[in-house]
Amino acid sequence: MFEQLKELICNYVDIAPEDILPESRFIDDLGFNSYDFMSLLGELEETLDVQVDEQEVLGLHTVEDAVKYLETLKK
Repeated sequence: MFEQLKELICNYVDIAPEDILPESRFIDDLGFNSYDFMSLLGELEETLDVQVDEQEVLGLHTVEDAVKYLETLKK
């Protein structure tokens, strides 16, 4: 899941995949703005065939947070 998420992240920000770490913060470290983050979530929904809860994703600050959340949706 982590590798797949890294690939998608690279579609939205100009950062090399190897520079994306589990503890990378979407806004502070990766340079996401709220629009990019919501677009990424939409792409994740399509790619992974999941439905994210908009209230729950507000608590996702790091890549690892997102991976853990997405893994709960895939069960």
